[in-house]
Amino acid sequence: MAINNISSMTSSILRPSDAKISAGNLQNPYKAQTKFADYLKESLNEVNESQNIADKLTGQLAQGKDIDLHQVMIASQKASITMQTTIEIRNKVVEAYQEIMRMQV
Repeated sequence: MAINNISSMTSSILRPSDAKISAGNLQNPYKAQTKFADYLKESLNEVNESQNIADKLTGQLAQGKDIDLHQVMIASQKASITMQTTIEIRNKVVEAYQEIMRMQV
């Protein structure tokens, strides 16, 4: 395995000729905001779906249906982790917003 020094890595990363930014590639703020809103909505739907799956599997286990306990526990942990991650991201966004609002112009 070859180990490159930092100067060769940064020069290859920061080459101005590789920059793909031009007036044609820039998006207007409305499109960027719409894409972000769609991404956020999709992510929240995925969190909701994982919660629904965990609830469904837990209900099936409680009813005595033929379902493995480990499947229920894995689904429950996935739902818990996605919810905790979502809450932490929300907290960081609120904290950043509050910090911006405290800035003096």
